[in-house]
Amino acid sequence: MRGLYVIWLRDVKRFVRARSRLIGSLGMPIFFMIFFSLGFRRANIPSLESLNYIDFLIPGIVSMVVLFTGTFSGVSVVWDRQFGFLREIMVSPVSRTTIALGRIFSGATTAIFQATVMFLLGIALGFNFRIQMLPFFFLSLFLTALVFTGIGIAISTKMKDIHGFQIVVNFFVFPVFLLSGALFPISELPEILRSISKLNPLTYGVDAARWASIGFCEIDPLVDFSVLILCSVLTTFLASYLFNKTEVE
Repeated sequence: MRGLYVIWLRDVKRFVRARSRLIGSLGMPIFFMIFFSLGFRRANIPSLESLNYIDFLIPGIVSMVVLFTGTFSGVSVVWDRQFGFLREIMVSPVSRTTIALGRIFSGATTAIFQATVMFLLGIALGFNFRIQMLPFFFLSLFLTALVFTGIGIAISTKMKDIHGFQIVVNFFVFPVFLLSGALFPISELPEILRSISKLNPLTYGVDAARWASIGFCEIDPLVDFSVLILCSVLTTFLASYLFNKTEVE
């Protein structure tokens, strides 16, 4: 546990000290939030009925921050590999599984922190949420963060170049985001895309966050949380397994 805590603390401190990273990572979600909320505030989407589009949009944008931050947290592994720090911690008495778990939890922590900042910005834009359901809202974000941080770490174990990692992750996160129902209801998608979106873990994260915050959902909340728990366990095991198998020169 001490080794896990040290790895977690190191990565969190690196994040806190790199203020440009926080500002840069929130830039695109802020643009999405402002321009979509303004541009579609009077749009008539049948499946939303009388629901305010801003209230519908904010949980999706907050989940977007979790997706991007969690997945891109794997870049720290590639960075440490290039500069030799990964080799140093690999030969320490701490097991590789502990190192992987420390990375996953630190990535999830930074993702939740950035999501909280975006959530507060949403409130400033007029987001109306159910305050009594906030624990479930943040639980859904945390589980989503574990899923995509695990995926980011798993991808990083196979990458040796930072630029290559960023290209691969960008190719991964945008389809996941657009097919999650973050910007519009999945019920508005064609049948084939709707079926694909239900294979997307972020779809359940967005739906769970939306249910907890405004009471709107397209999937049973019990199914949402069950899928998130299952996926978080699977991706954590996958990241730990691949991290154990990785070779460091």
